[in-house]
Amino acid sequence: MMSAALNKPVAFDTRLLDFRREVRNGRTTMPLRSDEDVVALRRHVRERAVAISLSLVDQTKLVTAASELARNTIKYGGGGEVHLDALDDGLRRGVGLLFVDDGQGIPDLGLALKDGYTTGGGLGLGLSGSKRLVDEFDIDSRPGEGTAVVVIKWKR
Repeated sequence: MMSAALNKPVAFDTRLLDFRREVRNGRTTMPLRSDEDVVALRRHVRERAVAISLSLVDQTKLVTAASELARNTIKYGGGGEVHLDALDDGLRRGVGLLFVDDGQGIPDLGLALKDGYTTGGGLGLGLSGSKRLVDEFDIDSRPGEGTAVVVIKWKR
């Protein structure tokens, strides 16, 4: 993996890098270092969602979660990358997103996932809100090493 922010390998080695490997059938990796990267990600996520015929409501939920997590990767992780995955388990299709950075990490995940908790002056709904918008959510963060967040939205 390459760190988008520093153009060097992302050092954060997380179990989430192999999430849903058995049902992935197309991965695109994009850098996350600027607002332009967030805009490009939103477009790619929307295209993936439309390609599997997600409802407009589910498209909006997934794009919103992707945008929030991308901004967190840039703001708190110092930049990183996102892996967009087409998922197909034989019964359903979905879109998976894996956000990875090698920033400072999150010292207290339980607290960070509570509504209203913020270290950046916002509303404190980023992680918890993103979790509510998707079907599957997982996070791995280690202080001083980095953070990885996986979200999946399945076609209903």
